[in-house]
Amino acid sequence: MEYLVRVARITDIERLAALCEVSPRAADRSSPMDAADLLRQLVYLPQASVFVAEARREVVGGAILALRPSVRAGGFVGTVDLLVVDSRHDADRVTDALLEELLRSAHNKACSVVEADRPDDPAERTRWERQGFTETGPRIARSVAAPRIAAGRT
Repeated sequence: MEYLVRVARITDIERLAALCEVSPRAADRSSPMDAADLLRQLVYLPQASVFVAEARREVVGGAILALRPSVRAGGFVGTVDLLVVDSRHDADRVTDALLEELLRSAHNKACSVVEADRPDDPAERTRWERQGFTETGPRIARSVAAPRIAAGRT
Protein backbone atom coordinates (compact mmCIF):
# COMPACT_ATOMS: atom_id res chain seq x y z
CA MET A 1 0.00 0.00 0.00
CA GLU A 2 1.28 3.46 -0.85
CA TYR A 3 1.33 6.18 1.78
CA LEU A 4 1.22 9.83 0.80
CA VAL A 5 2.46 12.38 3.32
CA ARG A 6 1.20 15.93 2.93
CA VAL A 7 0.62 19.11 4.89
CA ALA A 8 -2.52 18.80 6.99
CA ARG A 9 -5.63 20.74 6.13
CA ILE A 10 -8.23 21.96 8.57
CA THR A 11 -10.53 19.19 7.34
CA ASP A 12 -8.02 16.56 8.57
CA ILE A 13 -8.11 17.63 12.20
CA GLU A 14 -11.08 15.57 13.36
CA ARG A 15 -9.54 12.39 12.00
CA LEU A 16 -6.16 13.30 13.47
CA ALA A 17 -7.77 13.95 16.85
CA ALA A 18 -9.57 10.59 16.61
CA LEU A 19 -6.26 8.85 15.87
CA CYS A 20 -4.84 10.44 19.00
CA GLU A 21 -7.83 9.18 20.96
CA VAL A 22 -8.54 12.74 21.97
CA SER A 23 -12.17 13.49 22.55
CA PRO A 24 -13.46 16.89 21.36
CA ARG A 25 -14.45 17.63 24.95
CA ALA A 26 -11.29 16.72 26.81
CA ALA A 27 -11.70 16.19 30.52
CA ASP A 28 -8.63 18.31 31.29
CA ARG A 29 -9.97 21.77 32.10
CA SER A 30 -6.54 23.34 32.70
CA SER A 31 -6.50 24.64 29.12
CA PRO A 32 -9.13 27.03 27.76
CA MET A 33 -9.34 24.94 24.57
CA ASP A 34 -9.50 21.25 23.78
CA ALA A 35 -6.89 19.34 21.79
CA ALA A 36 -8.85 19.43 18.51
CA ASP A 37 -9.11 23.23 18.77
CA LEU A 38 -5.38 23.49 19.39
CA LEU A 39 -4.67 21.20 16.42
CA ARG A 40 -6.83 23.44 14.23
CA GLN A 41 -4.75 26.47 15.24
CA LEU A 42 -1.46 24.67 14.64
CA VAL A 43 -2.43 24.12 11.00
CA TYR A 44 -2.12 27.89 10.49
CA LEU A 45 0.84 28.77 12.75
CA PRO A 46 4.26 29.33 11.11
CA GLN A 47 6.12 27.87 14.10
CA ALA A 48 4.47 24.47 13.64
CA SER A 49 4.22 22.01 10.79
CA VAL A 50 1.37 19.52 10.79
CA PHE A 51 1.54 16.55 8.41
CA VAL A 52 -0.78 13.65 7.72
CA ALA A 53 -0.18 10.32 6.03
CA GLU A 54 -2.91 9.08 3.70
CA ALA A 55 -3.77 5.72 2.21
CA ARG A 56 -6.58 5.63 -0.32
CA ARG A 57 -7.66 9.15 0.69
CA GLU A 58 -7.98 8.19 4.36
CA VAL A 59 -5.81 9.80 7.04
CA VAL A 60 -3.84 6.95 8.64
CA GLY A 61 -1.23 8.89 10.57
CA GLY A 62 -0.11 12.34 11.57
CA ALA A 63 2.79 14.27 13.00
CA ILE A 64 3.48 17.73 14.39
CA LEU A 65 6.82 19.53 14.33
CA ALA A 66 6.98 22.54 16.67
CA LEU A 67 9.80 25.08 16.24
CA ARG A 68 11.58 27.07 18.90
CA PRO A 69 14.69 29.25 18.75
CA SER A 70 17.71 28.09 20.74
CA VAL A 71 20.94 29.96 21.23
CA ARG A 72 22.56 26.85 22.72
CA ALA A 73 21.60 24.74 19.70
CA GLY A 74 22.75 27.43 17.28
CA GLY A 75 19.42 27.99 15.56
CA PHE A 76 15.96 26.56 15.67
CA VAL A 77 15.12 23.32 17.41
CA GLY A 78 12.31 21.23 15.97
CA THR A 79 10.36 19.15 18.46
CA VAL A 80 8.26 16.24 17.28
CA ASP A 81 5.27 17.02 19.44
CA LEU A 82 3.07 14.25 18.07
CA LEU A 83 3.46 11.20 15.87
CA VAL A 84 0.53 8.84 15.60
CA VAL A 85 -0.26 5.92 13.28
CA ASP A 86 -3.53 4.05 12.79
CA SER A 87 -3.04 0.55 14.24
CA ARG A 88 -4.59 -1.01 11.12
CA HIS A 89 -1.69 0.21 8.98
CA ASP A 90 2.02 -0.55 8.66
CA ALA A 91 3.55 1.40 11.56
CA ASP A 92 7.08 1.07 10.15
CA ARG A 93 6.26 2.51 6.74
CA VAL A 94 3.94 5.26 7.99
CA THR A 95 6.38 6.32 10.74
CA ASP A 96 9.28 6.38 8.27
CA ALA A 97 7.29 8.46 5.78
CA LEU A 98 6.16 10.96 8.43
CA LEU A 99 9.63 11.29 9.97
CA GLU A 100 11.22 11.82 6.55
CA GLU A 101 8.80 14.66 5.87
CA LEU A 102 9.32 16.17 9.34
CA LEU A 103 13.10 16.08 8.86
CA ARG A 104 12.82 17.65 5.41
CA SER A 105 10.63 20.41 6.84
CA ALA A 106 13.02 20.97 9.75
CA HIS A 107 15.97 21.24 7.39
CA ASN A 108 14.07 23.70 5.15
CA LYS A 109 13.24 25.82 8.21
CA ALA A 110 16.92 25.99 9.26
CA CYS A 111 16.60 23.78 12.32
CA SER A 112 19.91 22.61 13.72
CA VAL A 113 18.38 19.64 15.52
CA VAL A 114 15.11 17.74 15.80
CA GLU A 115 14.20 16.20 19.14
CA ALA A 116 11.42 14.04 20.53
CA ASP A 117 10.49 12.25 23.72
CA ARG A 118 12.27 8.91 23.88
CA PRO A 119 9.81 6.12 23.03
CA ASP A 120 9.37 3.45 25.70
CA ASP A 121 8.44 0.74 23.20
CA PRO A 122 11.59 -0.93 21.76
CA ALA A 123 9.98 -1.43 18.33
CA GLU A 124 9.04 2.22 18.16
CA ARG A 125 12.51 3.26 19.33
CA THR A 126 14.00 1.15 16.51
CA ARG A 127 11.86 3.01 13.96
CA TRP A 128 13.24 6.34 15.18
CA GLU A 129 16.82 5.03 15.27
CA ARG A 130 16.51 3.96 11.61
CA GLN A 131 15.90 7.64 10.84
CA GLY A 132 19.10 8.65 12.65
CA PHE A 133 17.74 9.60 16.08
CA THR A 134 19.95 8.84 19.08
CA GLU A 135 19.41 9.10 22.82
CA THR A 136 20.37 12.39 24.44
CA GLY A 137 19.32 11.98 28.06
CA PRO A 138 15.57 11.54 28.43
CA ARG A 139 15.07 12.61 24.81
CA ILE A 140 16.21 11.43 21.42
CA ALA A 141 17.55 13.81 18.80
CA ARG A 142 18.94 14.00 15.28
CA SER A 143 20.99 16.77 13.70
CA VAL A 144 19.54 18.26 10.50
CA ALA A 145 21.97 21.16 10.11
CA ALA A 146 24.08 21.37 6.99
CA PRO A 147 27.80 21.08 7.65
CA ARG A 148 29.38 24.47 8.21
CA ILE A 149 32.10 25.64 5.83
CA ALA A 150 34.87 27.74 7.33
CA ALA A 151 34.80 31.17 5.71
CA GLY A 152 38.02 32.58 4.28
CA ARG A 153 40.05 29.35 4.47
CA THR A 154 41.90 28.01 1.48
